[in-house]
Amino acid sequence: MHVSRRQSAIGHAILIGAACVALYPFLSVLLLALGEPGARTSGFSLPTSISFANFTEAWDRGLDAQPLLSSLLVATSVVIGTLVMAVLAGYAFAVFPFPLKGVFLVLLLAGLVMPYEATVIPLYYQLKDWGLVNTYAGLILPQIGLSLPFAIFWMRTFFVSTPAALREAASVDGASRLRTLRSVLLPMALPAIGTLATLLFLFAWNEFLLALVLVPDDASVQTAPLALSFFSGNRRNSDPGVTAAAAVLVALPVLIAYLALQRRMISGMLAGAVKE
Repeated sequence: MHVSRRQSAIGHAILIGAACVALYPFLSVLLLALGEPGARTSGFSLPTSISFANFTEAWDRGLDAQPLLSSLLVATSVVIGTLVMAVLAGYAFAVFPFPLKGVFLVLLLAGLVMPYEATVIPLYYQLKDWGLVNTYAGLILPQIGLSLPFAIFWMRTFFVSTPAALREAASVDGASRLRTLRSVLLPMALPAIGTLATLLFLFAWNEFLLALVLVPDDASVQTAPLALSFFSGNRRNSDPGVTAAAAVLVALPVLIAYLALQRRMISGMLAGAVKE
């Protein structure tokens, strides 16, 4: 399909405008963080000089490595646990006939569309009875459960799109169902798994409400978004430049992860679009 120069120019102009709108909040916070300590600016204004003193101040005032490491541990555990179960369950839903399969799919769909805010209070009391409040397990397990409906549907959609002839050929060669999954389908599924892992990592890293309810008291297991909330609400940390620096520190690992996995993420999203 031929695209004229005018259509191409309009498309690029729209994309550039959308990118500017999307980047404006982050760049405003970044420029504020890079300004001199105590400087008060509003909107998008360039600092008179570049300084990293706000970052040092934010680190010294409590937003240090501990909440970042806690978020990394929680997000990594959620990604690994969800991927293992989602790959196996998605493969089963896509390939195997079993009783009440449609009912289970409807239940998964209900878990996908139900607002998770409605489950937070029951989760708190249940985990409190189990002694898991203010623990990593109490933060990791609910996020795995809440992520599974989306992840299972994601992997099921991929496995359904794979040719049945591949599975049949592996079966003729004597491969078991698990061996077929491990040796034939998983190498094909790497782009989809990489995309899903990126999305799960972003969701888990940015999770705030569950951390606020389930780990409110133990600072050693508080995640970065929760620590940032307490940090910005502290009067001692009322300097906007220091608060902006703390926000950049929290967002930086997610930004690095996205930039590193951007190409794989896009290829995984588009993998099913070119199948015939």
